Amino acid sequence: MNWYEMLFELLKYIVPIAVVFAFIYFILNNYLEENFKLRSLDLKLQNQQSISPLRMQAYERIVVYLERISPSALITRIHKTGMSSKLLHIEMIKSIRSEYEHNIAQQIYMSNASWELVKSAKEEMIKLINTAAHKVSDNSDGIELCKVLLDVTMNVEKLPTQIALDYVKKEIRQSF
Repeated sequence: MNWYEMLFELLKYIVPIAVVFAFIYFILNNYLEENFKLRSLDLKLQNQQSISPLRMQAYERIVVYLERISPSALITRIHKTGMSSKLLHIEMIKSIRSEYEHNIAQQIYMSNASWELVKSAKEEMIKLINTAAHKVSDNSDGIELCKVLLDVTMNVEKLPTQIALDYVKKEIRQSF
């Protein structure tokens, strides 16, 4: 028997075995990949189920915050009879900043764009209040500051709080 015949005999056994092993390898590899994908998907779903309520709660808190720092809500909540414009001005700014600090952790659950709009709304509302406060004397009645603030906000096409609120609502609808 020459070496060609020996090689042919050897290949008769090796090729079928190699084909079977290759077939088993590809089947097993596909099975393991699919199993990994399913487990990853399951893990993502579990994470989403635990995070989703927290995200929704964060969005709810931010919506409440944005509503509370709108000029009409601030005036209604903070103004007291006999309050000076200076005191009202200080209390409104303090309220905006205090509530912001109270809700600052909510940014973890929000997109960067949403959080940036919330921060911007806070800063813009402070600017609006400061602008209105500069138009009245410190000794004037708080009602005077309220009137000027409402006049200033009437000249704004859309309040910063409303812009942020619209964006947050849109993001909530897309996320859930």
